Amino acid sequence: MLNSGSTTWVLVSAALVMLMTPGLAFFYGGMVRSKSVLNMLMMNFIALAVVGVLWVLYGFSLAFGDDIGSGLLGNVDYVGFGNTVGRVVGFAGTGENAVPWPGPDGIPLLAFAMFQLMFAVITPALISGAIADRVKFWSWTIFVVIWATVVYFPVAHWVFSFDGFVAADAVGGWIANATKLGALDFAGGTAVHINAGAAGLALVLVLGKRRGWGKEPMRPHNLPFVLLGAALLWFGWFGFNAGSALAAGDLAAVAFANTMVATSAAVLGWLIVEQIRDGKPTTLGAASGAVAGLVAITPAAGYVGPLGAMAIGVIAGILCALAVALKYRFGYDDSLDVVGVHLVGGLVGTLLIGFFGTTSVNSLSVDGLFYGGGLTQLGKQATAAFAVLGYSFVVTVILALIIKYTIGFRVTDEAEMTGIDETEHAETGYDFSTLGGSTGLGSSRPPAHAAPVPVTAGKES
Repeated sequence: MLNSGSTTWVLVSAALVMLMTPGLAFFYGGMVRSKSVLNMLMMNFIALAVVGVLWVLYGFSLAFGDDIGSGLLGNVDYVGFGNTVGRVVGFAGTGENAVPWPGPDGIPLLAFAMFQLMFAVITPALISGAIADRVKFWSWTIFVVIWATVVYFPVAHWVFSFDGFVAADAVGGWIANATKLGALDFAGGTAVHINAGAAGLALVLVLGKRRGWGKEPMRPHNLPFVLLGAALLWFGWFGFNAGSALAAGDLAAVAFANTMVATSAAVLGWLIVEQIRDGKPTTLGAASGAVAGLVAITPAAGYVGPLGAMAIGVIAGILCALAVALKYRFGYDDSLDVVGVHLVGGLVGTLLIGFFGTTSVNSLSVDGLFYGGGLTQLGKQATAAFAVLGYSFVVTVILALIIKYTIGFRVTDEAEMTGIDETEHAETGYDFSTLGGSTGLGSSRPPAHAAPVPVTAGKES
């Protein structure tokens, strides 16, 4: 039977998650230099166009079709969205293999497919922040096509495809199902954030540093954009997490509350680190702390209580604030801290389910270490997290090298100096952008030990 309330909630949540990609574009766009802002916006928006098409053609089928073997990939039953219209999906399975979503009444399969599309869109968009200021637009677009196909769609099958959910006899992925690994990931800590963070690290290692990185101050050109983007992300994330309950009920309310309190705690954790380390709390730090908290609570939103969510948030805020400085220590140019926030935050949230998970909020959760459950689930969480990390990193390195040595991935040095907006798009974000190419404003945070740089664009962490 179709549940109209749950169907409405899933469709609204899909729209909220769609808004996150433009929100991410503004978050990233404000952090780059003025001569790169349009390119950053375009790198995010093109993900909507490309993945939106791929998802209908074959992406949904590869992610949620009946498994073709070993829990690694779906079949082609839903190519072109075939066999989706008019079908209802709902509660399935029994015992330890019961699917917790969406309850005894179902939702249209097409509503579920569109909700999951928005996750597929934002994941490659997240990667773009790691390589800001230096890649060819069409090379990036080709990368998104291939990466979504060979990395995201298979990983989504591993993590999100439950046995018996899309069809009564359907077999799902090896991470999600209790008959296989049985790791918990409520809304995408592994499939979205660890996946994107590992890919971002791979790309920055293959592509190398921006011209002048470590020598020139590369500060955000528009901090109000950053805060606007963070606010849009926070707003949309309620659909990301609470929508993953796939029903308008108690579990959605738990995920909604956990999303709010974890994010709030993470902002405080990040700002405290800044105050102790740098002497001032910053607007960039507040925005980054919010995103770190959102990332960390994503896998745990439906499996922990509010106090556990708060603990996850503050831990993520502290650790991610410290992790963003690692690029200076190890010498990799992660332009907008995708590794420090999404990879580290995703790992924090995924692993901490093994400590803070509790069956009191979800009967299909687990009792983590702090609730008397031992270390078994922590081991499963670690297996899932590092399997996704390793797969994404290795495949992305191979893909990046192929593009680099065929059509080329980076813009020329001259284009990078002139401004990627003008050379790649024949546009500028601002009337004064042609005068701003050498202002030294940009995106990267200086190392914590660096001396302050006398510019007025805003102090960074």
